[in-house]
Amino acid sequence: MRSKGFSLIELLIVVAIILILAAIAIPNLLRAHMAADESSAAAGVRTLVTSMVTYAGAYPGVGYAPSLTDLGPSGGDPCAPSSTSACLIDDSLASGVKSGYTFTAAGVNPVNGWNSQFLITAIPVNLNTSGVKGFCAIDELAVRYTSPSPAAILYTDCTGYSPVGN
Repeated sequence: MRSKGFSLIELLIVVAIILILAAIAIPNLLRAHMAADESSAAAGVRTLVTSMVTYAGAYPGVGYAPSLTDLGPSGGDPCAPSSTSACLIDDSLASGVKSGYTFTAAGVNPVNGWNSQFLITAIPVNLNTSGVKGFCAIDELAVRYTSPSPAAILYTDCTGYSPVGN
């Protein structure tokens, strides 16, 4: 008389099949997550470019925002716009870290206290995990990328990188 249930061999075969499927699926999942982080970073840089131009129009005596936090909210509800908290971006982007990327934004080349240019960067927190592309934008308003991402992007380097396609 045969007992009911699964034999050890049958269970081992099922476990082996599950492991093979996981070995195929997990790398694809990680690549999809990295692509989503890169897309979010490019969109974040676009948002910051728009915010910098808006800030310069709203505060012509300052020019472009001196720092990323100057574009963000003041912490109050409702937000009260000022040159040190313009309420143009949300808290998560103003914090400088979002979707596996570190963001910086700053007005550069001050002339008589007026920031005539800006540099925005998005660098992956963990290269090859968060993303492989670094993103930047300067006052020419085009979002650009380089791959693999350097640890830092300078204003003069940004113009040599490839523009992000739409």
